[in-house]
Amino acid sequence: MEFQLGILLPILSLVILILAQGSEAGGIAIYWGQNGNEGTLAETCATGNYDFVNLAFLSTFGNGRTPMINLAGHYEFGTLPNTVIHTVMACQARGIKVMLSLGGGVVSYSLASKEDARQVATYLWNNFLGGHSSSRPLGPAVPFWIQQERQEGVLNCSSAMPIP
Repeated sequence: MEFQLGILLPILSLVILILAQGSEAGGIAIYWGQNGNEGTLAETCATGNYDFVNLAFLSTFGNGRTPMINLAGHYEFGTLPNTVIHTVMACQARGIKVMLSLGGGVVSYSLASKEDARQVATYLWNNFLGGHSSSRPLGPAVPFWIQQERQEGVLNCSSAMPIP
C-alpha cells in the first residue's frame, strides 16, 4: 500500500496543480451593427466586456453586385463615416480584435462561379486586408479576420475563395 501511495500522491498533486492553473478562455465576442439601440461601436469597445467585435455585415457582394456594408440602424446603407474608421482603430488599440462578418440575414449575396469567388476574394484582400485600394471602407484599419455568417442555406465558396 505504501508503494502505491508513493506513486499516487505525486500524480494526484500534478493533476491538482494542472486544474488549479485553469484554462485560458477564448474571449467573448459580439456582433455589432445590426441594432440601432445597441449603442455606438465606441461604447461597445469601452465596456471592456469583449475581446472580439464582429462588424455586421458586408451583406452585398458577388454575382456582379457592388460590395456594400450594412450597419443597419447606425449609418446609411453602404456608407461608413470617418468616425467608424477611427473607432475601429481605437478598439484595436485597446486590444480588441475587430472582425468583418460577411453575409447576414438579408440574402443579397451569392457567388456565381469560381471566377466570381476570386473577384470577391480579391476585393476583400484589397479593400479590407493587406492589399491596396483607394476605396478602403475602413481606411487604414485592417480587420483581424473576415468570417462568413450565413443564416440560410450554404454559400459554397470554400474551394473557390483563395487569398489572392
